[in-house]
Amino acid sequence: MEKWALVTGAAKRIGCAISQQLHQEGYNIIIHFGQSSDEAQALANQFNQHRPNSALCLQANLDNETGIAKLIDTIMHKQLPVTLLVNNASSFSPSAFEHTRFEQCQTTLTTNLVAPYLLAQGLFPLLKQHQGLVINLLDIHAKRPLKHHGLYSISKAGLEMATLSLAQEMGPNVRVNGIAPGAILWPNNSDKAAQSEIIQAIPLARLGQSEDIANLVCFLAKAPYISGQIIAVDGGRSATGFKGAETIK
Repeated sequence: MEKWALVTGAAKRIGCAISQQLHQEGYNIIIHFGQSSDEAQALANQFNQHRPNSALCLQANLDNETGIAKLIDTIMHKQLPVTLLVNNASSFSPSAFEHTRFEQCQTTLTTNLVAPYLLAQGLFPLLKQHQGLVINLLDIHAKRPLKHHGLYSISKAGLEMATLSLAQEMGPNVRVNGIAPGAILWPNNSDKAAQSEIIQAIPLARLGQSEDIANLVCFLAKAPYISGQIIAVDGGRSATGFKGAETIK
């Protein structure tokens, strides 16, 4: 039987690596994207050349109710055998406390927390049919806030609790787990000195790779008795009490 995975924010960075690894593992991929249409189509073409009809692209903005509902309705209408939902799409931007406004709160919290929860809820009938799995991409800063990124940290802390709650609500037929990356990819234009300080604070003394996250996604897909777990992929940084710079990831 065909097995399909929906990966949100699949066109670039970690989402792309997850999609590539899952495709190699035999999954067909629903490549969700917001604005990165060219990258998404190029990835779909790559997959379909390797295995015909094994990928399709779906656009949806996940910062509003209409976009979330559109993505759910499209997938449900197609009745694809979705066995895996990877909530990877995320909004990451500074939110200086004194300048935070309602619109930014709404965008960040909807994209990072509400959308993953509602996608799990909306796709539950399909996931349940196939003993499926939901994986939420969290952040080690769900436990310790990232300075100048309060809204982002709050949203990821909420998603951590949502992951645990969904594991209860969706069992026994659907498993739910979370992956909390540490320093995997630097944000654009991040400070070199702060990067060096963070690297020095990581016990493994190096940056992680997107493939580290992708490999864990594939492991969890084949681990039928693991649910309700949050796994940090941070080179041991969580164990140090987050020593080092806290202004970038």
